[in-house]
Amino acid sequence: MLDEDLAKLYEVDTKVFNQAVKRNIERFPDDFRFQLTEKEYESLRSQIVTLKSGRGQHRKYLPYVFTEQGVYMLSAVLKSSVAIEVSIEIMRTFTKMREFSMHYNALARQIMELERKHDKKFKEVFKQLDEIVSETQKTDEKIMGFIKDKK
Repeated sequence: MLDEDLAKLYEVDTKVFNQAVKRNIERFPDDFRFQLTEKEYESLRSQIVTLKSGRGQHRKYLPYVFTEQGVYMLSAVLKSSVAIEVSIEIMRTFTKMREFSMHYNALARQIMELERKHDKKFKEVFKQLDEIVSETQKTDEKIMGFIKDKK
């Protein structure tokens, strides 16, 4: 998550947020928090349609990004009641996302296994379905032709 998005969630200015992190920098190794490159930031900005114009509306420094572990670590650094509530909700959200991902991956594995086991059967079923559809289209064409001829 971007530092500015986290700052909004924690209801503090981005500058104040980043200062709190810098005061506790030992808690944020590179796999917890890193700074975007100029190219990455430009790519990100190009995806945002509504940029504000005017002096002081854009960042002076490249944004920091916090990984899941970095977001967890914020709960040890930011101590306000809002920070505690937000940290709890973010942790719950990450947990739900992980659970969803695990269920999705398990389902995908089961489907792939079924396809592998029953590949010939699936091909036969699809072949028969194609034949049925083809016959139905021929029948529909005959009926349509018959109706047209009656008029």
